[in-house]
Amino acid sequence: MFEKEVDKKKVTELLNHILEMEMAGMVRYTHYSLMVYGYSRIPIVSWLREQANESMTHALEAGELITSLGGHPSLGIGPLLETHKHDIGDIMREAMEHEKNSIKAYRDLLTLVEGKSITLEEYARRLIHDEVVHATEVDKMLRKPGDLSSFDSNSH
Repeated sequence: MFEKEVDKKKVTELLNHILEMEMAGMVRYTHYSLMVYGYSRIPIVSWLREQANESMTHALEAGELITSLGGHPSLGIGPLLETHKHDIGDIMREAMEHEKNSIKAYRDLLTLVEGKSITLEEYARRLIHDEVVHATEVDKMLRKPGDLSSFDSNSH
């Protein structure tokens, strides 16, 4: 199935890490959606649940790739941070950390398969794109109205 031989063990380990991380994202975004209160609740809850559904889709894709490589999908779940802070800003900052970790994992996968498997390369590139779009949306939600500079650049 794969164009050149990839290191199936390393790719499977990384895909299992991604699977666990995406499952944690699904749980995290679902939890956040339950904890939103206030005037903006409805659109924020909708966005958070959309992110939870997308995390599930990403987890399923990773699992399918794992089994295609002859591996066994993990039953584990990535770290779940419960800060008990449910202010929208706190939720979005935690979401940003999750998105950054996701981007790193997909970039690591791309590095591992680049030039060896177009299928895995395209998967990694597409997911990097998706996660960067999410991080950009979270960044914009964290900015104050009229602030054109990235939230992330303000935090360092």
